Amino acid sequence: MIRNIIFDMGGVLLHYSPSRFIDLLSVSGGDKTLLLREVFNTVEWFRMDRGTITEEEAAAAMKKNLPPHLHGAVDRLLRWWELELRPMEGMEELLAELKELGFGIYLLSNASMRQPEYFNRLPASQFFDGRVVSAWFKLLKPQKEIFDILLWEYELKAEECFFVDDSVANVEGAYCAGIAGAVFDGDVFCLRRKLNAAGVPVKTGEI
Repeated sequence: MIRNIIFDMGGVLLHYSPSRFIDLLSVSGGDKTLLLREVFNTVEWFRMDRGTITEEEAAAAMKKNLPPHLHGAVDRLLRWWELELRPMEGMEELLAELKELGFGIYLLSNASMRQPEYFNRLPASQFFDGRVVSAWFKLLKPQKEIFDILLWEYELKAEECFFVDDSVANVEGAYCAGIAGAVFDGDVFCLRRKLNAAGVPVKTGEI
């Protein structure tokens, strides 16, 4: 029986779009391509999420591959939540319903050490019983070990958990740890149906 629902953050609880963040800086098309490649699609970005380098170290490495006029954009993009923090439509209502039904609600997110600076700004943050952020443990989804840490930290049983993430690889990683799950594609009503099929009695129609 499912007793706990584990949620990813970016792409699930909130909209996360590097292209949109860059658009908010009003840079040119060529500069946008550069910033996507040299900020978001870098080893340094993932190392920040793993907690093995600081934001300052990542910024310095990224700026080496960019012209000086984009260095300020790097600093702003490393704090993307200050540009825009948009909650995912329908998720606050879903979490409120799950909490009312008595389910434990947990977060498992690939994010940097600065995640606590913005998480509480999400309306749904009030419903969480616990959090595991990748940088805190120097692990990344879909590694099985990060799922094991969540289970250990909060004394959860894998067979009683259900994991929601926008990444197929991450959901497959959960299965490797014995946790069932579903891929979220932005459609909260589809997610409700998947939860219902797993035995979680949330409403499945338009609400």
